[in-house]
Amino acid sequence: MNSDAKEPGAQSAEQAIIEGRKAKATASRANGKNPFANNVKPKNVNARSLDIAAVRALVEHTRTDAKYAEETVKKVAEGAIFHVHGRVIALRSTGGLTFIRLRDRTGEIQLLISEAVMGAEYTNLEALDIGDIIDAEGLLTASKRGELSIETTRLGLVTKAYRPLPEKWHGLTDVETRYRQRYVDLIANPEVSDVFRARSLMVKGLRTILDGDGFLEVETPLLHSIIGGAVARPFHTHHNTLDMDLFLRIAPELYLKRLVVGGFERVYEIGRCFRNEGISTRHNPEFTMLEFYRAYATYEDLMDFIEVLLRGVDSMVQQAMPHAHTKWVASRSFTLEEPFVRLPMADGVARAAKATQIPDWIACVDKGSGPGLVALLKDHFLDNIKEWSKASPRAKAIDWGNFRKGFEKCDNDGERLFCCYEYLVEPLLVQDYRSADGTKSLPVFVKDYPFETSPLARRNDARPDLVDRFEIFVDGRELGNGFSELNDPEDQAARFREQVDKKARGVEETMDYDADYIRALEHGMPPAAGFGMGVERLVMLLTSTPSIRDVILFPLLRPS
Repeated sequence: MNSDAKEPGAQSAEQAIIEGRKAKATASRANGKNPFANNVKPKNVNARSLDIAAVRALVEHTRTDAKYAEETVKKVAEGAIFHVHGRVIALRSTGGLTFIRLRDRTGEIQLLISEAVMGAEYTNLEALDIGDIIDAEGLLTASKRGELSIETTRLGLVTKAYRPLPEKWHGLTDVETRYRQRYVDLIANPEVSDVFRARSLMVKGLRTILDGDGFLEVETPLLHSIIGGAVARPFHTHHNTLDMDLFLRIAPELYLKRLVVGGFERVYEIGRCFRNEGISTRHNPEFTMLEFYRAYATYEDLMDFIEVLLRGVDSMVQQAMPHAHTKWVASRSFTLEEPFVRLPMADGVARAAKATQIPDWIACVDKGSGPGLVALLKDHFLDNIKEWSKASPRAKAIDWGNFRKGFEKCDNDGERLFCCYEYLVEPLLVQDYRSADGTKSLPVFVKDYPFETSPLARRNDARPDLVDRFEIFVDGRELGNGFSELNDPEDQAARFREQVDKKARGVEETMDYDADYIRALEHGMPPAAGFGMGVERLVMLLTSTPSIRDVILFPLLRPS
């Protein structure tokens, strides 16, 4: 349904308001005042033009129990004239007094406007409406209720808002309206603005930490001629002049590693990526990715660095936005304060198998860890589901139908182990890995993946059936993916060929063979480790936001 659709009567009422506001703008022009002014300099040469937060900071130390005393405020302000500007978010008049709530990017303050002070200019207030943008000058004071105020001596209309804010716009909750009209959402819900300010701080924090560790920020192409860097479906486009079919990038990985070959030993990019996949609370077709690569490091080194990176970014948000950060931390069901768990995938499967209390499973993992369970399921999955599913409450909670279907689609034991992990371990990471006092979940690095599931990761030197890879999960959500990078060109070429074979068998989410990347590796890439993380997922995590659409200013939506 079109979120803007209204009953005819509602449309007429809104249009009447718009026409009334336009008439006010016309009247302002007739009086020689531009309702879309550009000059917002103070008119009083002695006035100090400040953000609202800066004005409030001057007298913050005088506040007692959230109230201000008029005489104290005036004494501290010493008769200074202040000039502020912002949007009118509340307006009420009583007798010869008008109260305006003014908001700028830093905060809010009350304008106390008296007919006795303003004289004939007081009638100009009749041209104002909620939503208008104004500027004002005056002396700092406090109202009888103890609210910090500016006793206004001059007020001017800067921008006339023709369209009224939606009915009951305070705390606007309709999600369609919020996402389609984000500008209204930002006005109506200050906490939404907090999330996007925090997002900006987090991106800045990522850059600060990476730059401080000697990384170089670069930009790589968005238009690719082949599919590579991740296993995902791309968006297609066409270059008319070159008559080339192209793909919007799904990841910058292969270009960044070319730069490692070229001598950029610590390199990163924060940029948009595009994946033609489903939309959910955790997925959006376009998103911002951080990827970085560090030569002469292993995936174990990166796990150490990721702990530092996440805590550092969170600390920067805390310092810049202490009030909002305190609220977000209070709502977290996880903690970053304790060491993160490092869980080999096979060990995780073995532990989860034992937790089901299925006797057959316990016996087989005692003999062979995770691969022992794989061997049992290959021969006896269908025969025993009914019996196994009743073994314990944990066993009953397993999605047996999809587990069996996924297991049957696997081509090899590595994929089968990963399937066991997906259905037995990942859904219960929050439950199984807790803080010392048991009150919070811990971040978990799931590591040592089967090599069949990771076409770009380096084989483990001691266990060539595994790769040096990890994924980090926080609060049960996948946050990022890290590798010791594959730098053997022959091994990489074989992995690409396997991907091409899968594509020929009808598997959609596969990579192409990248001959130029193999050529680059043949020049020699130093041993390196790399990490990729969706910025939106980081913002969701640290601001306790449940949906990715709430951390993207303008998410993709179906046409209304």
